[in-house]
Amino acid sequence: MFSVLRQKPGFYGRLWKLSLPIILQNLITTSLGFVDTFMVGLLGNDELSAVTAANTPIFLVQVIIFGVMSGLTVLVCQYWGKGDTVSINRVMGVAAYAGLAVSGLAALVLFLFPEWVMGLVTDNAGLIALGAPYVRIVGISYVFNAVSSVYVGMQRSTENPGFGMVVFAISMLLNTFLNYCLIFGKFGAPRLEITGAALATLTARVVEFAIVFVYAIFNRRIPLAPQVLLRPGRAMAKSAVVYAGPVIVNETLWGLGTSVVTAIMGHTVISADMLAAYAIMGNIDKFATVACFGLAGSTAVIVGKRIGERASEEEVYNLSHCLLLVSFFLGVAVAVVLAVLLPTLLIPILYPLFSLTETAVEVAVTMCMVYIVMMPMKSFDISNITGVLRAGGDARAAAFLDLLPLWLVAVPLTALTGLVLNAPIWLVCLSIYSENICKMPAGFFRFKSRKWINDVTIREGEA
Repeated sequence: MFSVLRQKPGFYGRLWKLSLPIILQNLITTSLGFVDTFMVGLLGNDELSAVTAANTPIFLVQVIIFGVMSGLTVLVCQYWGKGDTVSINRVMGVAAYAGLAVSGLAALVLFLFPEWVMGLVTDNAGLIALGAPYVRIVGISYVFNAVSSVYVGMQRSTENPGFGMVVFAISMLLNTFLNYCLIFGKFGAPRLEITGAALATLTARVVEFAIVFVYAIFNRRIPLAPQVLLRPGRAMAKSAVVYAGPVIVNETLWGLGTSVVTAIMGHTVISADMLAAYAIMGNIDKFATVACFGLAGSTAVIVGKRIGERASEEEVYNLSHCLLLVSFFLGVAVAVVLAVLLPTLLIPILYPLFSLTETAVEVAVTMCMVYIVMMPMKSFDISNITGVLRAGGDARAAAFLDLLPLWLVAVPLTALTGLVLNAPIWLVCLSIYSENICKMPAGFFRFKSRKWINDVTIREGEA
């Protein structure tokens, strides 16, 4: 098994070179989310809970956009292996239309019916009133983010992950500064609290879009081809539906399932405490998995490119096996780090910063302990599903592996323990993360079958 870790000289250097910018980009994005949570948390427990509830429908929009990006990766990586930049423009065109349609519809619903959307997440009238203005404004920001994400995803899939890192670094710094000004009323700005956080996010997304737009016009590495970008063609649209469509559906239903879990917590007896703890754990999760998603992103690029270059099935399989082992060991390392940080940093220093109640602290600690146990499996699943299987064009099987454990295990167990049985906190937390127990063995079985290795490209004449 471990013999596959012996790769050609320079392999791990290339892997690190690809992964590091993606890790830094994810870290920047995660830091932004943490800063938002931290600054809003300073306003009080209710404000933090309201933003957590408000971000649930926003999160669904985010995962759909991520699904579009992931679907883009499936096709772009293999076309990059063939050196076909015209087809890459066609893929971008399809992804941009899909992203704009989803984000535009979501923005319209969130702007017109914010209280109704908030009511789907929580029945706490106070949280609904606090979160509605936030939802209305932030929804608009993802129209700009959809287009930016498609272009950044294309650059990442063609071995230029550094561009996204720079763009999101600028966006994060601007958002953080504006958060400070508008939430607390600094430097002459009005004190807008939660609404200020939403306006800061919208402004940062507009600037992010402007940077991407200017770069795309002058970039010659993957030159824009407007004639095919705006009219990608039926063949490419069909190819996107077949290979990228399942990814988008996967991310949408996964985001919906995660939102349902959050909504279940929002209807428990201790809803405010559960949502506040889950907000903090959500940020810890994002920090803990930045390296895992960075490695998965590199895995998708490396595996997809080798398939596009028509490497043998055995070479692709061994290469992917190596990357999955690296991912599992990375998960073990992250779990060990979290186990050390929980009693030394999180409990004595981090949690007290958020004005949490005693019950909320107990929930946050329990969630973290369960999460640590699941981390190695979670890391493997991320690389296997979003990296290996999708890059090989096996998006349908990857979707089943990702969704069935969530909808058939985690969602019903969380509802049963949280709403029906009013079970102990540790059992509710175990239910929330129970999907990971099922995913890894099923995913490894699919990987061993080798049925996921497919060339999904089409010739330019067919497009």
